[in-house]
This record gives sequence, structure tokens and C-alpha cells, in this order.
Amino acid sequence: MAIDPEKLSITINERDVITALLYAAPKDRASITLILGHGAGANQLHPFMRLFAAGLAEHGFDVLTFNFQYMEQGRRAPDPKAKLEACYRAVIETARKHKRLKGNRMVIGGKSMGGRIASQVAADWTGLTGLTRLGNDKQPSKKVGSSTGASDKRARKAKGGDRSGNLNVYAKGRRDDIVPQSEELAGLVFLGYPLHPPGKPEQLRDAHLPQVTVPMLFVQGSRDAFGSAEEIRATIKKHRLRATLHVVEGGDHSLKVPKTRGIPQDEIYGATMDAIASWIQKLS
Repeated sequence: MAIDPEKLSITINERDVITALLYAAPKDRASITLILGHGAGANQLHPFMRLFAAGLAEHGFDVLTFNFQYMEQGRRAPDPKAKLEACYRAVIETARKHKRLKGNRMVIGGKSMGGRIASQVAADWTGLTGLTRLGNDKQPSKKVGSSTGASDKRARKAKGGDRSGNLNVYAKGRRDDIVPQSEELAGLVFLGYPLHPPGKPEQLRDAHLPQVTVPMLFVQGSRDAFGSAEEIRATIKKHRLRATLHVVEGGDHSLKVPKTRGIPQDEIYGATMDAIASWIQKLS
């Protein structure tokens, strides 16, 4: 079923307005809004973004994509960090107030840079109406395996993934001492997290990740030049993140696999979307 997205205009400030697209779930709605930001070099109309937005909407999620300001204005160089984050926050506020999306819990993330900016926003909720800064006030501890949900039970049991080696790769001893003040944010999904620039593994973009207290799903190609699956796995362990790793074997930064593997690319993407949907559905 082809999904015809609803076009939205989002006012960022007195000068800037961006375009967003809402791919409403056609059936079996899960009461989840999934916000996906685009990568640094392509906007929300890129085939990858449209494919994943429509495909995940088919799984029952209301998916919202958008253009960052620089892309909306036809500029090539991404905006500064603060401006990118402010844009993402404005999209979240729009989703919270949209008549169709009111009452939904949120999962935020995106492709490459879009996912990284989402993680920075999640690490500090300052400026979002109705939400307080994560980690600002400590709540009573929730130990692994307690009432925090099935994901915590899996965290205690998992030691390196399921039988396929893809899902449920949790780090031992992750942070459970701080919980978000709002249950509105359910988790984050990264479609190729840009851990470092290609060829520069020393320039890590992970310092803020320990401040993210909700579950995270890293969907990473095993040969991603911006951070291989093994590098992501090491980052999860180093920071004791509340995270799951789904590995696309042979995948690059766009999760594309070599034709020599003999697996159609649409099959790879389909299985990846199934894995993302399964993970989101298990969030408590």
C-alpha cells in the first residue's frame, strides 16, 4: 500500500519555516510517533528516507520526517550544532501538538547526522515544553530485571546477541539510576550512527551518549566507514549504554550490501525495518 504523506509547515523562528512529512500509519496504529531526521547530504525526499518512513508507517507507527533549515534553504553545509538541535526540538513540539499524534509516545532518531542530533536532544531536554532535562533530578533506582520492563530483563540475560548475532546486544552494568521525568520519550533509533568521520576514528562523537537514559537501537552496517558494528559495540560497552545493536552484515553507511552476497537490497531493508518495528513494539 502506497502512503501519501501529509505535508506540514513548521515554524522554527521568526525567519525560518521548514517542511515536514507525516506518514500516518494506515492500520493497527501502535500509538507511537517515530521522528526521523535526514543525513547531512540529502533531505527527507531521498529514497532511503522515503522508503524507511513509508515502510515503518506500514508497521503501525506514525512517522514524521523533516528538513533541517540549511537543507530547506538549499544550502549544502549543515547548520551549527545549536541550530540543528533547535530545529529538531521544534519538530518534536509540533508532533506533540498535532491533532493526530496527541497522546502518542515518541521514538526519535534518523539517518546518520539526523540520528546524532536526536541523541543530543535526548541527552538534554532543556527547552522542551512539558519535559524536564534528563538526569536533572534523580529518581529511586530501578535495577535491571525490575519493573522497568522486558528490555531490562533482556539486558541482564544478553551477553552478545541472539542466535543471529544481531539483536539484543546490551552492555553490562548500564545506567539505571536516572530515569526521565516524562514517559513521553520511549527510545531512539539510529540508522547508521556517525560515530566518527571516515578515516578518523580518534574523532569520536560519543561523549553525550551516557546522558541518554532511554533505550537506544543502533542499526549499523558491519563495514560502515563512519563507525563499524564492532566500534559501536565497543562504545556501548565503554559507556555502559542502555542500547541494542542490530548489525547489517556487509552493510555500509546506508546499509547497502555488496551484490556478491546474493541478497536483494530490498530484502535487506525489509528485514531491517522488521527488526526496528519489533524493537519499538517491545518498549514499555
